[in-house]
Amino acid sequence: MPDLREQTVAVAESEVAEFLDRLRQPGEGPLFEAGSPVVAARAPGRLDVMGGIADYSGSLVLQWPIREATLVAAQESGRPGLTIVSRPSDGGHPARRLEIDGPTTRLLLDGGYEAARRWLARDPETHWASYVVGVLAVLHRERGLTLGVDRGLKVLVESKVPEGKGVSSSAALEVAVMQAATGLLDQTIEGTEVARLCQMAENFVVGAPCGIMDQMASAVGRAGSLLALLCQPAEVKGYVDLPPAIGFWGIDSGIRHAVTGSDYTSVRTGAFMGYRMIAEAAGLKASPTAEPGVVAIEDPRWSGFVANLTPGEFDREFAAGLPATLSGAEFLGRFGGTTDRVTRVDPSRTYAVLKPTAHPIGEHARVRRFAELLSGRCDEAALREMGELMFGSHASYSSCGLGSDGTDLLVEMVREAGPAAGLYGAKITGGGSGGTVAILGRDSAGPAVAEISRRYAEETGRTPYLFEGTSPGACHFGVRRSGR
Repeated sequence: MPDLREQTVAVAESEVAEFLDRLRQPGEGPLFEAGSPVVAARAPGRLDVMGGIADYSGSLVLQWPIREATLVAAQESGRPGLTIVSRPSDGGHPARRLEIDGPTTRLLLDGGYEAARRWLARDPETHWASYVVGVLAVLHRERGLTLGVDRGLKVLVESKVPEGKGVSSSAALEVAVMQAATGLLDQTIEGTEVARLCQMAENFVVGAPCGIMDQMASAVGRAGSLLALLCQPAEVKGYVDLPPAIGFWGIDSGIRHAVTGSDYTSVRTGAFMGYRMIAEAAGLKASPTAEPGVVAIEDPRWSGFVANLTPGEFDREFAAGLPATLSGAEFLGRFGGTTDRVTRVDPSRTYAVLKPTAHPIGEHARVRRFAELLSGRCDEAALREMGELMFGSHASYSSCGLGSDGTDLLVEMVREAGPAAGLYGAKITGGGSGGTVAILGRDSAGPAVAEISRRYAEETGRTPYLFEGTSPGACHFGVRRSGR
């Protein structure tokens, strides 16, 4: 009898085959030309079980590929330019279409990331396409692929990954686009490199200062396993198989999550400010770089990642020297900048520093312990400790200012239900400030999770989305070809 991984791979392959079959239906419209190859790819979203925003500080993270995925089909055409179509999603966005002519496409791909970002940000109605164009711009600049420039490119997107829920709909789209585009040219890019290039697209073209865990989970995740990723910057430490008696779920709070939101960005900036100040206190040499507001630090002690401090080391040597808050102007006057190439310290703003810096240090320790427990006997005592680690992670998010009333309520409902209902822990996920709560429980706890989702809807008037199940990452699925 096939195991869970074999079953989910078969389902994913069937999903792509059905997607290609739908492209041949008469009612699907004339996007793709008859007789020319169409390449389809699939990439899942992810549930952030542990690690979350500590990824940009070098933490270990544990990521679960979810059942919901994004499908992308691509075809070359004779005339330069881009046609990008996104089908409507259930309960989400309407059908969307963007046509970009040949000269403009060349400008976007040849003009540098900043030029592409500015052009795509002009109109909020077309910003959604930046995730597609960003991937093509990165492939063009970093890999010399000229899709859309010498010949045209048509891209069709169909996604079942809900947007704004904190489950990496953007990463799933980016990874699927890259898989389809490179497959169209018979190019092969290794999974971790796919993730790195997709992160570049989101950082430099979309303008979202995300870490790399989302793209990695989508690109190289395995069904039924947690991806253990050390974000220094992206080292796969292995896959933690889920014991048969354990389950993970996600409940969407109904509060929209956005990595581009200022709360996430300010917390990230505060963490890098804290690292810069710790490096100064430790006597590490800092030097300005060619990028304004960015410094380089010679760091043989922590290798440039604040998560490599132990909680004890931080508390003993550095915590007392970090301010709760600090103005950007004062920080820049004293320290010149941070090591983060994605965000910049705004002199007109005041940033929280102590809590955003403490979070990844504590989270790295929590994640390592969680993985250790999950890899062991996973008995009742271990499950209770894992649950407390998740609750601790949630509390740390809140101390950084990344909580929300909806996610707090869901976590409290799980805590109240407790082991008697087969539930052990819960935490806010991803960038915080809304989005989805991850839940740990016995595999038999599905009805208890559904009941919490029902009660939450009743109490808040919001309609939550329940995530359950898993699927393979994009790198474990071979692209298919079809003509129409």
